[in-house]
Amino acid sequence: MTSPADRIIDLYSRRAQDWDADRGRGLEERPWLDRFLAHVPPDGTVLDLGCGSGEPVGRYLIENGRKLTGVDASPGAIDLCRARFPDHDWVVADMRALDLGRRFDGLIVWHSSFHLTREDQRALFVVLARHVTPGGVLMFTSGDEDDESIGQWRGEPLYHASLSTAEYRARLEDAGFEVIDHVVGDYTRGGVTVWLCRRLGGTMAE
Repeated sequence: MTSPADRIIDLYSRRAQDWDADRGRGLEERPWLDRFLAHVPPDGTVLDLGCGSGEPVGRYLIENGRKLTGVDASPGAIDLCRARFPDHDWVVADMRALDLGRRFDGLIVWHSSFHLTREDQRALFVVLARHVTPGGVLMFTSGDEDDESIGQWRGEPLYHASLSTAEYRARLEDAGFEVIDHVVGDYTRGGVTVWLCRRLGGTMAE
């Protein structure tokens, strides 16, 4: 039998409509999105990994003038994105093996990479660096302790994992990012831990 971690893509693929219905539209993420956008040119490009159905984060980025490319492993979620925002780019792909052959002014991974195992998260930093232009920014959410947990969503197991804060910092540095802002357990935003980073040059991903 496959593990809950291995079933994440299947879960979100089967239940894309349910996820879209459950996803709040209140945009409590807005203060962090505004910090992120402050570092992205007004006509800049943004890559959203684990974009879901494009609501509400993708919509906010688009309404603020950025050209968006969204990536999600759920075909149903990407279908919703394409229907809602046909003038932007939407890709069905697993972020762990992603190589779009281009770089972006900003990259956001909001509430998605924490569904990966710790080993997959470690490997993901090379993928992230590959897709951010030098001087561009990365923003992602994470846990803050080296751990994994299995919750429940609509009666099905939902996997989460985290590295330690120290390891996230080390992995970011190795991948050529400097931390601009970092808050552990931002309880005004639902208790999430957020990283906002700038991409430097001359790293292993060059």
